[in-house]
Amino acid sequence: MCLAVPGKVLHIEERDGTHMATVDFGGVAKEVCCEYLPDLRVGEYAIVHVGFALQRLDEESARQTLALFEEIGLLEEEFGDPWETAARESGVPRPTGTGAPAAADVTREVEK
Repeated sequence: MCLAVPGKVLHIEERDGTHMATVDFGGVAKEVCCEYLPDLRVGEYAIVHVGFALQRLDEESARQTLALFEEIGLLEEEFGDPWETAARESGVPRPTGTGAPAAADVTREVEK
């Protein structure tokens, strides 16, 4: 599912002529294009869809929306760990450690 999710702007920079921001979505930081909101500032909230900041949002509305999304599990669905999701859906336990497992590790787990 693709959601328009509110997030707080942590950092803004121009990258190759494009306004980009690091946005915090309830603990998950993502890079977002700000070309539709060129005057967006650090500390403000914006609604983001498919990597584009589309509209400003006041802090209270953003917090309420994030809390609701978290309560019904949409934040996990949208921003959850893709390796954990793949492991859960396949029935194969996720290897321990950080980051993506090496291909050999995945092969060994599948062979078990």
